[in-house]
Amino acid sequence: LLQPNVHPGNCWAFRGHQGQVVIRLPARVYLSAITVQHITKEASPSGTINSAPKDMAVFGLDADREEETLLGMFTYNVEKDPIQTFPLKNMLLPRAFSQVKLIVKSNWGNPWYTCIYRVKVHGRIE
Repeated sequence: LLQPNVHPGNCWAFRGHQGQVVIRLPARVYLSAITVQHITKEASPSGTINSAPKDMAVFGLDADREEETLLGMFTYNVEKDPIQTFPLKNMLLPRAFSQVKLIVKSNWGNPWYTCIYRVKVHGRIE
């Protein structure tokens, strides 16, 4: 998920079309965007990328609190560039977070699994 290798099949895969991951950040960060990457149809051995995530939500978390702050909901579009960056809404109450939760709510039609090749978190350290 956080590795630089994006060869076909070398992804974070989870069963079904819904899943989540919590990423612990190296410091408290004022989050500004998140980047999600999948492979292209041309790179896929099957010629399809229906295992790509579709609808997602991002939350900021603090290790010392159980509170989650919704920072954005977005759709990864398989017809666009395989590397897509989505701005997060952390402007109204700017806060730094120690963790990020990415929830995948759906994929592009694969009934068995969903794959994410890379996730990058953008922001500035507190």
